[in-house]
Amino acid sequence: MSDTVIRVENLGKKYIIGHQRRERYTTLRDMMAEKARSFGQMFRRNGKEDYPTHEEFWALKDVSFEIKQGDRVGIIGRNGAGKSTLLKILSRITEPTEGRISIKGRVASLLEVGTGFHPELTGRENIYLNGAILGMGKAEIKKKFDEIVAFAEVEKFLDTPVKRYSSGMYVRLAFAVAAHLEPEILIVDEVLAVGDAQFQKRCLGKMEDVAEKEGRTVIFVSHAMPMIASLCNSCFLLKHGEVIKEGSPGSVIAYYQSDGQHSPGSVDYTSSPSPPGDHLAVLRRGWIENEKGEQSLDVRIDEPLTVYMEYEVQQKTPGTPYPNFHFYDDKNNCAFVTAAMVDINSPLEEGVYRALCHIPANFLNDGVYSVGLAVTFMHSGVHVSFYDQSALVFNVTDPIEGVITRGMGYVGPIPGVLRPVLDWNVEKIA
Repeated sequence: MSDTVIRVENLGKKYIIGHQRRERYTTLRDMMAEKARSFGQMFRRNGKEDYPTHEEFWALKDVSFEIKQGDRVGIIGRNGAGKSTLLKILSRITEPTEGRISIKGRVASLLEVGTGFHPELTGRENIYLNGAILGMGKAEIKKKFDEIVAFAEVEKFLDTPVKRYSSGMYVRLAFAVAAHLEPEILIVDEVLAVGDAQFQKRCLGKMEDVAEKEGRTVIFVSHAMPMIASLCNSCFLLKHGEVIKEGSPGSVIAYYQSDGQHSPGSVDYTSSPSPPGDHLAVLRRGWIENEKGEQSLDVRIDEPLTVYMEYEVQQKTPGTPYPNFHFYDDKNNCAFVTAAMVDINSPLEEGVYRALCHIPANFLNDGVYSVGLAVTFMHSGVHVSFYDQSALVFNVTDPIEGVITRGMGYVGPIPGVLRPVLDWNVEKIA
């Protein structure tokens, strides 16, 4: 028996968009002439129509994927990529234009504040209403009732109509109902962002329990990449209504944050302005290579990697420029800063320089990292020639599934900045 609970084949959703002609200042004479022209067109079969034009807009186009029982699937993408449309179709709120969907099991959805709630009913009544919509009996709902109320923390307002709830209270109760009434599939949109940080953490914990301990399926849409990375075991990236990448959350997030515009693990500034600075030196390129010398978004935790940067010194410098890399984790915490060991009393000539830094194996933990590229001059103080905080993005993967492996480097937010001594090389190449 197949453990596939959702199968989507060639799914498409089309909307018709109307475009109204831009209005302009009109006089009474213009209005009378327009009325006469419209009246005349009623008697001319082939008269030129002056109505709003329409065009087709495909919010989703040729989307296909499968989701297994117990999967925790993250869906990411920019605003307008089609994420909410996809969830509405999976929740049977919207009909697809084309394609086929097969869903096995009950679906509970939390797509926006107050989904499935009647504003005139109390919190207590809405719990029973939502349970009935999910096909549960009164005895089943009553069994879970106290647990739902405790999770939502709305006991004081349980007999108040939900139209008087704040958006945060709405979300707490709605999520508690959706997660505790034992649906086979739980679909959650960005709505959790309305809640406070403590509630978001509890929601993530509950979704992990629902998937891991109870074997239920979770589909989660969020712009918060750390939440996607910590909760999900697979991820889809949507762009213009199409799935352009799928795989592990780390690799998909890294691809998404790099915009997919450059080759994997690289950035090129030769055809675009360098990051702001004093421009004694300008950034040309940056890239990451794995142990095999290949540019890649994915690096194994037990393999070394090398970070490269090319920059151009545009005039003989009053002080020595030294390159440095700033590593950030997926929560934007600065993991560490590493800089080339150079003689600050030796100015450089004009030319193009390449700097590289070797990161040893088992140094970083698994997860998504971004690398800031910078060149700093030391002359009567510190002068930043350029600094791009998120120039490179890469993903460190653990090759041993199910075993928690930790590197010897950064393990969590720490006061100050860690500055490890690493192997650097700087050379003039042009």
